[in-house]
Amino acid sequence: MKQNTLATAAISALALVACQPAQQQQPANEPAPLGLTAEAFGTDTVDGKPISLYTLRNANGCVAQFTNLGAKLVTLFVPDADGNMADVVLGYATAAEYAACDNATQKGEPFFGATIGRYGNRIANGRFSIDGTEYQLCQNEKTNSLHGGNRGFYSQVFDVKQQGDTAITFSRISPDGEMGYPGNLDVAITYTLTDSNSVVISYKATTDKPTIVNLTNHSFFNLAGEGDSTINDESIRIWADAITPVDAELIPTGELMPVDGTPFDLRTAHAIGDSLASQHPQLLLGNGYDHNFVLSSPAGQDGLRIAAQVSNNQTGRVMTVYTTEPGIQFYAGNFLNATQKGKSGTLYLFRSALCLETQHFPNSPNIPSFPSVRLNPGETYSHVCVYAFTTIKK
Repeated sequence: MKQNTLATAAISALALVACQPAQQQQPANEPAPLGLTAEAFGTDTVDGKPISLYTLRNANGCVAQFTNLGAKLVTLFVPDADGNMADVVLGYATAAEYAACDNATQKGEPFFGATIGRYGNRIANGRFSIDGTEYQLCQNEKTNSLHGGNRGFYSQVFDVKQQGDTAITFSRISPDGEMGYPGNLDVAITYTLTDSNSVVISYKATTDKPTIVNLTNHSFFNLAGEGDSTINDESIRIWADAITPVDAELIPTGELMPVDGTPFDLRTAHAIGDSLASQHPQLLLGNGYDHNFVLSSPAGQDGLRIAAQVSNNQTGRVMTVYTTEPGIQFYAGNFLNATQKGKSGTLYLFRSALCLETQHFPNSPNIPSFPSVRLNPGETYSHVCVYAFTTIKK
């Protein structure tokens, strides 16, 4: 199996971060043993294309399931400190429920587990310029463009390529002008489930015209298990000395705000709920945490840096995030509102899950001081994100 250098290095490095072996307790309706399997994900089609559910299982009994609709992570079973398995990502039970989500009216949550593109997060007024040419994007959050527009990658059907027994690749060509973006963008996203209980996501993209790219994954995690009522009791640590503060529309102001003395100082572990009663202006604007953290940890030779770590003392589960990107969006489920019924039949409550989206900064095309998101013909966009699962004693 061929993999890009960064992903290979990530897998090798994380083999040292071993999780306790799982007991022989299997998730309900678990498909086949080791290897990649596929099955229909309901009877519906999207854009005339069939939607399938793909399953990977590692040697420890961890199970990851994906769909070609939005290249989404649908299910992720990992062990707790006693070896008991639970699904730790939010999602829906059928492809039809994913497809029915209407981002424009917020009738559902279209981003559960999704690949986000062409641009993760927000672009002010849905506009940016390249070499003097202005491009108008789909404006799907008031006047702004959010997560690629109302037909972003999360709603598109991807082609599927098997990458051996441990990985799956989703690919598509986003045509020139899709959601207003220039260039034909050739995209591939590879998910690898390692025997060290890590999900490695490797993104690649090329273009035939200068464009902008900022891909990420929008999985919602709860380490107590999908359907648990809160993440306020989970502890979080983020390796960041600053955030990019936002205005009332959650668009970065262009400044860097040091985290010292603020609720955003998560350089040591804090319970997520500890600071949410704060009257800090940035928390009020975001209705809680919904901010890009500027990572300060050094990158290793493989380009990966540690970005964040979440732990749940009740289950002993720990998730550590590594990335090649300069930022990470910490979103604490502020828009979950008990109207989204999950795959287990449970309503997803306010702040019952969190997202840690590795990324370049929001609105970077319009803020020259931010790291560039420009991609030119002949270049390759590359981004690796790792969600590594371990355990601690309860």
